Parts: sequence; structure tokens; C-alpha cells
Amino acid sequence: MKDWQTLESDIISCCTCPRLVAWRGQVARDKRRAYREETYWGRPVTGFGDPNARMIIIGLAPAAHGANRTGRMFTGDSSGDFLCAALHRAGMANQPTSTHRDDGLTLRDAFISAVCRCAPPDNKPLPTEMAACQPFLEEEIALLTGLRVVVALGRIAFDAALRLFPAQSAMPAFAHTATYPLAGGRWLVASYHPSRQNTQTGRLTPAMFDQVWLQAQRLLAQESEGRSELPAVIHYS
Repeated sequence: MKDWQTLESDIISCCTCPRLVAWRGQVARDKRRAYREETYWGRPVTGFGDPNARMIIIGLAPAAHGANRTGRMFTGDSSGDFLCAALHRAGMANQPTSTHRDDGLTLRDAFISAVCRCAPPDNKPLPTEMAACQPFLEEEIALLTGLRVVVALGRIAFDAALRLFPAQSAMPAFAHTATYPLAGGRWLVASYHPSRQNTQTGRLTPAMFDQVWLQAQRLLAQESEGRSELPAVIHYS
């Protein structure tokens, strides 16, 4: 099994998908006007967080002018702001903002990753591109030896989690805060993605997002207490 340093090096140097290589480079060259003085990362983005985490948070892909600019998942864009603020409220982040790689952010008992490691055009990776990235996610999960809870941000991440961890219940359905037992004694918690479209339209509110982390923490607490029953699941519309 690879160590963290080797895995991160392999991710950053990946050039497997020509469409993504071209797009991430184009965005890094053209830049957004607000960031024209910055040097964009313009490469695949690794996961980050607590290497001893019992929870992994899976998103979709780096944002073109967020993680593709800053080099860290959920950093430098509105989705990152929304996620980091929620993790801070839940006591899993030391600060409520995620602006750049050296901003001092640390996570407690949480690790953030994604289905796809390069910013895709229109934020829509192809199935073949997601499949090419899957081994990276598998290797991160293998290194997180204490992993007990998987939080999937959005339907694509939810489906990816089910490919990696067979569910113990029949036909798991994606719904906000829906919770399912997975093989190996783990749990899957579903959440709407904190995209600008979802947060600005009210489809995902801070209170709704807080329920996801409360649910995850209840599961981790049950694990510590040696209990395995399914907690009450709250669904928000």
C-alpha cells in the first residue's frame, strides 16, 4: 500500500484524461479577472484533512476557479466557504474559512476528497474520467484505516460511494441526510452538494447542512460506544 506522500505525488502528476488536462491548463492560463495576478494550481488536486480521520467527505470535482486555482479541495470558492463554515460549527475545522492552501485550516476527524481530481468543463466529468480517478479514492480510503462514516456531497458522490462500499440495504435512494449501513461496518450519509445553485436557491440551507454533520457525529459516537443501530434519519425537502 502506498503512503500519503507517494499517493499525493501520483495524483498531482496524473495526465490520464486528455480533455481534463487541456481544460485545467486552459483555465489556469486564461484565469478569471478577479484572480489575474495569481498563479493557478492547474493540476490534479489531492484530498486533504486528518490522516487519522474516521470520516471521509466526498465531493464531485475541483472547481475551475476554486481548487483548480488554489490547489486544495473546497478552497477558494463559495462551496468551500459553505462547507468549511459548517465543519467549523460542528467542531471539525479550526476556522470557518477556506481561502488558500496556506491559510492554516486543519480538520479534526475528517478528510475531504472527490470523485474526480481535475476541474472538468461545465463541472461535468465524463464517466470514463471518473472511473480513471476511482483508484485514487480507493487508495485514500485504504490509508484511512479507522474510516467509519462516508459523507457524499451530491448524487454523483453518493453513487461513487456505493461502487466502493456495497450497501447492506436494498436499493439505497439518494435524499438529503439519508443514512445507510455499508459493508465493513461503515455508514453512508447523503447530502445535497453545497454548490452555489443549491445554497443560493435555498435548496440547501445552513441548518439543513448542519444536520448532515450532526448525523455523522452521532454515528461516530455510536461507534465509540460499541452500538450499531441505525439512527433516526431526518429528510429535508
